[in-house]
Amino acid sequence: MAEQRKVVIIGGGLTGLSAAFYTRNFLRQSGFEPVVTVLEKGNTWGGKIETLHKEGFVIEKGPDSFLARKTAMVDLAKELEIDHDLVTTNPEAKKTYLLHKGKLHEMPSGLVLGIPTQIKPFLSSKLVSPAGKLRALMDYVLPPRRSEEDESLGNFIERRLGHEVLENVTEPLLAGIYAGDTRHLSLKSTFPQFGAVEREYGSLIRGMMTGRKPTETHTGTKKSAFLTFRQGLQSLVHALVNDLAGSVDLRSGTGAASIRKQPEGGYTVELEDGSMLAADSIVVTTPTFSASKLLSPHVDTAALDRIDYVSVANVVLAFDKKDIRTTFDGSGFLVPRKEGRTITACTWTSAKWLHTSADDKVLMRCYVGRAGEQEALKRDDAGLVELVRKDILDLMGIAAQPLFTEVTRLNRSMPQYPVGHLQQIAELRGQMAKELPGVYIAGAGYDGVGLPDCIRQAKEISAELASAPAAAVSAV
Repeated sequence: MAEQRKVVIIGGGLTGLSAAFYTRNFLRQSGFEPVVTVLEKGNTWGGKIETLHKEGFVIEKGPDSFLARKTAMVDLAKELEIDHDLVTTNPEAKKTYLLHKGKLHEMPSGLVLGIPTQIKPFLSSKLVSPAGKLRALMDYVLPPRRSEEDESLGNFIERRLGHEVLENVTEPLLAGIYAGDTRHLSLKSTFPQFGAVEREYGSLIRGMMTGRKPTETHTGTKKSAFLTFRQGLQSLVHALVNDLAGSVDLRSGTGAASIRKQPEGGYTVELEDGSMLAADSIVVTTPTFSASKLLSPHVDTAALDRIDYVSVANVVLAFDKKDIRTTFDGSGFLVPRKEGRTITACTWTSAKWLHTSADDKVLMRCYVGRAGEQEALKRDDAGLVELVRKDILDLMGIAAQPLFTEVTRLNRSMPQYPVGHLQQIAELRGQMAKELPGVYIAGAGYDGVGLPDCIRQAKEISAELASAPAAAVSAV
């Protein structure tokens, strides 16, 4: 019989399920018999991913799509044989709007991650004053910073393009991904390509013009920057759980209380009910504040404790199209901080994703909460809906009564990478390799918040785990 390798994965979100999938497969390929257990404290699998099917609508209560150019998620879908369910954004809804002085303005063409790569549309835009445009164009002549030392995303953009471009254009675009404050987000951990472009080309605009643009991924005959599944992102979670059932021990409603090193080598994981699990290797995929509690008896977890998490909410509103006069000719709009609105962005879901509603219906999703702006989240659901409806009345003229609303609160869900984050996490992992060999950390709090980032981390760690020598585990 093949030698057993016992692996305990703590956390049953996308990272944990992906780690179970790849760990099982890679161990089998290496000639081992995998004994994999996944512990999930909650009662559902998939973490923040949750798809609701209601009255003919497909509603994402958590993440709603993923970047196609980050291929880990497409690759996993292919391995699970559900890639035929992938769908692209509506090619007729390419416009995105930015709120400026209370009015929606179409984002000028040529903006790549908020960086102008076509000068004429940028100069014609009303989003930035003439003085602000002149300041942005100084990027061509300002001396580049050659140091590779980390800095905040906000400081970088302001240094190259000026305060106005940062505040009116790039901040709502870039910080919106993290619900963060660009003044505190690490450049290297969020958009490291910007620093590389500055060092190589001496100018951010010039460098982005040369072709360092996010590529779109072809799916079928269309190309799209974002993808999702026809029946929702939870399709991937269901496929993972179905694939793992029978070969992996999936334990929901089961939390890990502590990790203990064994004198003979290996580990035991103490569960919250007091029982024990033996493990050769452990993969911790919980948020960093939970991981810190498990790891702090063994290593210095200051790097994890520095990572703040922001709470957010989204409010979904469904309408009859006949009740709305507004034309949805794009994917939605973004709201800069200085506009003083409750919502930070609004996705015109039924226009962006044609599979999410019938032709005679309208579905939209409004986002609430970001770093430094979480007061609205203290309202109850009815109060939150009231604030959101006021904003869409003011900004879009929509006064119609929704068919229904859905409020989803995602508490402590958005990790904020501080300046120096990558180096601090690398140092922590180095310490873990010495003090806790065979124990790994992965997830949105470490190397990217996107769904493909989580899958990529899980796959890389699974490959490392499968190739590492097994530790002796005492009988438990």
